[in-house]
Amino acid sequence: MISIIIFVVLLVAGFGFFAMNVGKIRANILLGRDVNRSDNKGERIKVMSLIALGQKKMFKRPLPAFLHFCLYAAFVITQIELIEIIADGISGEHRLFRASLGGFYTFMISFIEILSILAFVATFIFLARRNLIKVPRLNMKEMKGWPKLDGNLILVMELILICFIFMMNGADEVLYAQGLSHATDLGDDSFNFAVSQFIGPALFGGMSESTLHIIERIGWWGHIVMVFTFLNYLPFSKHFHIILAFPNTYFSNLNPQGQFTNMDAVMKEVKLMMDPDADPYAAPEEPEGEPQRFGAKDVEDLTWKNLLDSYTCTECGRCTSNCPANQTGKLLSPRKIMMDTRDRLEEKGAGLRKNGKDYDDGKSLLNDYITEEELWACTSCNACVEACPVNIDPLSIIMDMRRYLVMEESKVPTELAGMISNIENNGAPWQFSPDDRLNWKDEQ
Repeated sequence: MISIIIFVVLLVAGFGFFAMNVGKIRANILLGRDVNRSDNKGERIKVMSLIALGQKKMFKRPLPAFLHFCLYAAFVITQIELIEIIADGISGEHRLFRASLGGFYTFMISFIEILSILAFVATFIFLARRNLIKVPRLNMKEMKGWPKLDGNLILVMELILICFIFMMNGADEVLYAQGLSHATDLGDDSFNFAVSQFIGPALFGGMSESTLHIIERIGWWGHIVMVFTFLNYLPFSKHFHIILAFPNTYFSNLNPQGQFTNMDAVMKEVKLMMDPDADPYAAPEEPEGEPQRFGAKDVEDLTWKNLLDSYTCTECGRCTSNCPANQTGKLLSPRKIMMDTRDRLEEKGAGLRKNGKDYDDGKSLLNDYITEEELWACTSCNACVEACPVNIDPLSIIMDMRRYLVMEESKVPTELAGMISNIENNGAPWQFSPDDRLNWKDEQ
């Protein structure tokens, strides 16, 4: 009875703390401006199925994609076993579903064990890629400190979790084979799980009954504690993409790449200027609410989808490794843009919750986190958007912050100032009048 009470308290606390932190993240995301992503539901479901569930973009790099798929599949399928563990914890039973499912139960646990072994191997390879081989995109300067520790922590937690699974299953195999299992009504056949039927006797064979029961209980409790630890670690980690990848890909930008957005207020004024029937002396309409800032200076000027992107970023670095500006030594790193946006959003959200909606810390995403040099290094080629395995759009953030610099602060690099002046005076980027533009055809 005591174990049931302890388990229920752990269950409620684990899911309660997780729900609280998810609520904070949701509130942070909703700080962003509204954008309509409710159209083309069929196409959105298709994109989500291919990109998030099918991991289509990951397989452009086959080896890491296969290793990631091993971890991904193990994570998804293992949740089936987690359902039974929760049921066991609440009921005080052990392997509650074994009697009713029979051979199918053995098949499912065996399948989970095989996936766990693949995940175990993949985890060691991922640790080696980060710390021994030092894959360049995983060891750039923005990955120093917490980002590197975060990546290693989650991999170590995965290894510990798998060890607990095989402690539980392996000790259970030995106990059941000796007729000593505290599970009841399991039939006449031994478990014969695909992996633990060999690991169990090899590691735990010859141990006393009491020792085996202790090992099995350590495995069981260790498994569930690691699950709740992992669950509540997610909101503080880049691995929250495990959950957010699905809504993020569903709300993808379905417009052709390279098609930029226009501000409604600016478009309205331009159309009035181009309308020959418009009255130039008519009084302008009174704006509704506070006027919208041109472009983005801080996180609340971005859309909620931009902010969702920042929380979904996996920090894999594919965007940065494909960025031509970064490859030529420029300061720009699309991954850093997303990481900075998330860090600023966390800071701003925490301040607003503590101090109220009028909170202003005197800082902003622009300049305090992201520099003008980074923004103007971007070539707007969309390589980062194309490379992202979960359809994150760093370019949208870059363009909105550039828009702020140009339209609010009149800041442009010297090279662009001349081009803008030529467009205004000559209708083209070049320093020629429209009449002189074709003079070259008369040259001999």
